[in-house]
Amino acid sequence: MNVIEVENLTKYYGKLRALDSVSFSVPEGVILGVIGPNGAGKTTLIKILSCLLTYDEGTVRLFGKASR
Repeated sequence: MNVIEVENLTKYYGKLRALDSVSFSVPEGVILGVIGPNGAGKTTLIKILSCLLTYDEGTVRLFGKASR
């Protein structure tokens, strides 16, 4: 079972596209690290996964349930 499933996740801040069609899944028991340069969207992704921020397009499922 995947504990996190993200499909075509997109987030805009005005005209700036912070996340552009991000897709990945994390199986149960796996530890995930998020790395990248400044401004790559890491914090935006974590805030969306934590339900602290809404997204504009795509699908996020946590433990099989839609996160919206």
